[in-house]
Amino acid sequence: MKRAQIQIEEEVYELIRRRAFKEKKSIAGVIREIVKKDVSSATPHQTSSVKDFSFVGSGSSKQGSLKPVSERHDHALEEIFQK
Repeated sequence: MKRAQIQIEEEVYELIRRRAFKEKKSIAGVIREIVKKDVSSATPHQTSSVKDFSFVGSGSSKQGSLKPVSERHDHALEEIFQK
């Protein structure tokens, strides 16, 4: 078993604490149970192919004098913030 340190909101901690008390378990045990259930129910990662990215290049923008914005993004941001 590996040790991990997490931070959670006080409201969530209180809910976990109450559940642990009700089920007569430790807080760590309840958290391990919740995490294991969530991780094991996740769908396995599928491999992506080029077909999955057919949307790339499908749009256009009005870049004006900053064309190409992909290379002049700092100037584009500067222009926007000066307005």
